[in-house]
Amino acid sequence: MELGLEGKTALITGGASGIGRATAAQLIEEGAQVILVDVQGDKVAEAAQSLGAQANALQADLTQRDQVRGLAETVRERFVMPDIVVCAAGVTGAKGHPLEMSDAEWNEAWENDFMSVVRTLRVFEPEMESRGWGRIVIVTSENAVQPYSDEVVYNVAKAGLLNFAKGLSRAAARRGVLVNTVSPAFIETPMTDGMMDKRAQARGTDRDDAVESFLDEERPHIELKRRGKPEEVAAAIAFLCSEKASFVVGSNYRVDGGSVEGIST
Repeated sequence: MELGLEGKTALITGGASGIGRATAAQLIEEGAQVILVDVQGDKVAEAAQSLGAQANALQADLTQRDQVRGLAETVRERFVMPDIVVCAAGVTGAKGHPLEMSDAEWNEAWENDFMSVVRTLRVFEPEMESRGWGRIVIVTSENAVQPYSDEVVYNVAKAGLLNFAKGLSRAAARRGVLVNTVSPAFIETPMTDGMMDKRAQARGTDRDDAVESFLDEERPHIELKRRGKPEEVAAAIAFLCSEKASFVVGSNYRVDGGSVEGIST
């Protein structure tokens, strides 16, 4: 499918691996240039190198306002300001009883999963508005609409992103910038690898067994009985970045294998 992205520039946060890197690969296939951003400088540089001449890498900690401002200055000086921003950076955060989470644990999830997006879009979205064209895709999670009691700090940050994206979409669309979200569930990424390794260690088993038991016990409505692939999420993101999605505003696309039981959002 021709997505109309030839010559566009996309900035992708969380670009060193997982959904961010897979999205970069798909946008490059469609003719876009990509700027990968990640807190892990060596890994994001390796990712860009593996993707070829259409990919570049920058290191930045998006929880730090000065570094986000510096990122925008570097992009403006070295490349061009992006037509597309994909916000895929984030952490799972601490797990446990909702009332036993410390202030620091709440803040970690909020800064990494929510405020990093706000800070990134503050410095890049206005330029899109000034040109009259732009696409923003924010990666949220199934947890935003189907919260799990032991993942409350993550739930809250991701639900906040849904609300933020909807509000921003209404203001930005009038100036040609379309904002949407994608909500994955249990995708095969380094983040869920780490989760499954911890589960395996606690159970005295291996990762494959941990994944199987997690699907049976914690995510029974993932009807395909497997983790999703980053490329499967990237396909939805690429569509929302394209001209084909020119009438999609403030929507949340779930790529969750059926994990969310309800029909709303």
